[in-house]
Amino acid sequence: MYSEYENCKLCPRACGADRRTGRGYCGAGTETVVARIMRHMWEEPCISGSRGSGAVFFSGCNLRCSYCQNRDISYALTGRAMTSDELAEAMLELQAQGAHNVDMITAAPYLPAVISAIKAAKERGLTVPVVYNTGGYETEEAVIELAPYVDVWLPDFKYVSSDLARRYSHAADYPEIAYRAISLMTELAGAPVFGADGMIRSGVIVRHLVLPGCREDSKAVMRRIASIGADRLKLSLMRQYTPDFADESCDLRRRVTTFEYNDVLRCAVDLGLDGYSQSAESAVASFTPDFGQN
Repeated sequence: MYSEYENCKLCPRACGADRRTGRGYCGAGTETVVARIMRHMWEEPCISGSRGSGAVFFSGCNLRCSYCQNRDISYALTGRAMTSDELAEAMLELQAQGAHNVDMITAAPYLPAVISAIKAAKERGLTVPVVYNTGGYETEEAVIELAPYVDVWLPDFKYVSSDLARRYSHAADYPEIAYRAISLMTELAGAPVFGADGMIRSGVIVRHLVLPGCREDSKAVMRRIASIGADRLKLSLMRQYTPDFADESCDLRRRVTTFEYNDVLRCAVDLGLDGYSQSAESAVASFTPDFGQN
């Protein structure tokens, strides 16, 4: 497994780091670092349900979003190292606790270990859906490798503008890479399938966070998502941006206005996109988990 961390090209950065002796752009070495494992009640209703999503928060990230709400774990490797076997057991424990699914959050830096863990968990009796929760910055090769083990894809589609992608996530190539990855996810997963309880069993939910002052780009994102196929995925249009998490390089110093959010929402509806929206009350820091406990 460690050979895949030599000259690392697991993500679109293709930084070429030898993670056996150092760290990649994502901050990760060879150990799989997990910040927190919990039942998460604040995902989309069809994911959290009444019993929570079995969230596994990984540390490190291949993006550097200047407004990241999970900065404590995305910029720094907070948490503990876990083997693939330990990860598999953690997934089974979440299922035993009643979690509706297991939710792999920002797992891209650890792709070989995560695939091994999911495979082992399924062999040992994991039957709840596996959710792959990602910033959308994934290679098509990674999506193909994950496809046999992932039931629900939960990617972000952050920007269409390469300028915004460069300014706020240090990844000018993000728009095209995310588009290709999400298109492939949708092709492989098929249209969303829901159980009798309303919980999603398989398919794609695309998240988009509306940023202040960026509504025209958000509407362009809606058009790009619709071009993949409005009937082939669900949209989660998020309003939870708060400047509480913005670093000194980020000029987004206010919350999204009702006009901005509703304008993007109207665009989504006009394009035939269906899914989930958020109220203004979601734009508070308290919805971010405490990564100081496990």
